[in-house]
Amino acid sequence: MSIQIQSKLNHLSQILPEGLLADSRWLQKQGYSRQLIAKYVHSGWLTSPVRGVYRRNSVLLDQENWELVVASLQKLLALPVTIGGRTALELQGHVHYLTMSGSRGVHLYGDKSPPTWINKLQKKQLFSFHSNGLFNFKNSTKNRSRDFRQAHFMEHKLAKSNWSLVLSTPERAILELLEELPNKETFHQADMLMEGLSNLRPQYLNLLLKDCQSVKVKRLFLWFAERHNHAWLKAIELNKIDLGSGKRMIVPGGTFNSKYLITVPKEFENGQ
Repeated sequence: MSIQIQSKLNHLSQILPEGLLADSRWLQKQGYSRQLIAKYVHSGWLTSPVRGVYRRNSVLLDQENWELVVASLQKLLALPVTIGGRTALELQGHVHYLTMSGSRGVHLYGDKSPPTWINKLQKKQLFSFHSNGLFNFKNSTKNRSRDFRQAHFMEHKLAKSNWSLVLSTPERAILELLEELPNKETFHQADMLMEGLSNLRPQYLNLLLKDCQSVKVKRLFLWFAERHNHAWLKAIELNKIDLGSGKRMIVPGGTFNSKYLITVPKEFENGQ
């Protein structure tokens, strides 16, 4: 191997952290030609789990670690995707007692879909992408505020790693999960989750509920909160939340709740 190639290899070992994935576009932006990438693969320094995607070769790493895939998207490729919904709640320890009969996989949120190769890695978990359309981000000044950022997102440190992932706060994640009712999540599991969310922060809930674009989600959230009589419900500024007008049939053949104008499963509306 020439001195120049070895020098570039040393540089690549500094900018491509062990365990993270880089695509050919990223490598070429760093000054590595297709021919040079092929040399690194041939020499065994790089491996290619799927076409056009590369990582440093290491037998010490868990190749099935989906969290490193997300770290690659967020930290290395700088793609604006976050972990949300059920996955965010799971990472924060809120769903460990639930079965996985609802939405399976890793739930990612963003304005633009992540690269399709993430679901070609033969991972134990598939990635599901959701648009950020649940919330209103038009006010750019507000979006830069500390309260706005803290209401929506948080950092999660990975065990046995120096990496942290950006994911939804529990206040945002439960709203994202409720958007999946009733087709991809069940009322039963949403109810169990809401029962355990006694420590949600009302100052962040107020911000999120005002920005939430789904009348269905807001009504469901308040209905679940009232059902479990959470203390933080008293601090919710209902007069500032747009709950829309008209009825919402969420569950066909369900029981109609006259306060929030939604149909819910009969067994829940009867207080069971």
